[in-house]
Amino acid sequence: MSEMSENKPPNAEGTNAQTETVTNPLPFKHPHFLHSGIGGAAAGKKNRTWKNLKQILALERALPWQLNDPNYFSIDAPPSCKPAKKYSDISGLPANYTDPQSKLRFSTIEEFNYIRMLPTDVVTGYLTLRKATSIVS
Repeated sequence: MSEMSENKPPNAEGTNAQTETVTNPLPFKHPHFLHSGIGGAAAGKKNRTWKNLKQILALERALPWQLNDPNYFSIDAPPSCKPAKKYSDISGLPANYTDPQSKLRFSTIEEFNYIRMLPTDVVTGYLTLRKATSIVS
């Protein structure tokens, strides 16, 4: 019973003789694989020298770039499929509501009350900051 509790298969002869376990290499691992970062000079390979950002930028500036070569600033991307997020004109918090009279966006009832007390020129200023059209009466 002690053999079963140790998760060992029972011995066919019934003796406590130790059996040799043969370790088979896993089929997906190469037994003689050596990582490129391990061993370095001992394996006859040069140690990798890392370049800092300043060196990389200097090397890229030295390359013969043409004016029409693509870069991060010239990539054309299609417009986003997600709707643009709307923020309150007063607090900058995410706004779920729009005042129907002034067209200003707000997120709380306190902001709504504040918007209703604003004069027309201030409302127009908020709308021009947002690059929205002025009030339609």
